[in-house]
Amino acid sequence: MTIENENRTPQAQLDFLKTAFEKGELQNLEFDSIAVSHSNNLSALVPKPFFNKENLSDYLQYNFKVLENDYITYDEFSTDEMVNVYIPFVHINNYLFDKFGSFEYKHSASILTELLLATYKNDDKTHFFVNVERESFQLIVLKNKKLEFFNNFNFKTKEDFIYYILFTSEQLQLNPEEFVLTFLGDIEKDSELYDIVFKYVRNIEFLDLENDAIQNLNISAHSNIIVLNQH
Repeated sequence: MTIENENRTPQAQLDFLKTAFEKGELQNLEFDSIAVSHSNNLSALVPKPFFNKENLSDYLQYNFKVLENDYITYDEFSTDEMVNVYIPFVHINNYLFDKFGSFEYKHSASILTELLLATYKNDDKTHFFVNVERESFQLIVLKNKKLEFFNNFNFKTKEDFIYYILFTSEQLQLNPEEFVLTFLGDIEKDSELYDIVFKYVRNIEFLDLENDAIQNLNISAHSNIIVLNQH
């Protein structure tokens, strides 16, 4: 299960989840385990040598306003190179805890970044990934088996979308005529987002990771990477 912001208020998010469990198809299902990924832009990746769990708010306050009563937690990467500090949806966690008891949760950026690092751990090439959500996307660049860049961008128009992609490539000195841009998430080849990127980036592909779970689902292999690879 992925909890996304979608510009809903905390109460609207909670009402949506309650309806899914109490009035929807989920009410008749049994669960062996619960795993939640929190998808929002309230996070920051911190190199492990600079991380101190006593200073969590310091890592976030330069990106957005942190309130005194905000609960801040973190995910440690299995590679021991990075820590993701973030604010989860506490109201969602509390509801699920009351309903199911203890469960595991992570930030979606942690799941995605770890997955890409593990998938390309033996590849020295530069990889440029764009994970598309409803009104935001994550841009991840791997270089020499390491995380070179990660950022979350909000967008309203397709022009916003391509601007952030080209601006990032320019800052990283990556030539759109040469690098391969790999899409994943909520985007298809017949979308306006794909069309505008194709005008400026020569090489585009979709991430295709083998997963038996999608064989019985009517979804694209690249569209639910985070959910399908959450453990």
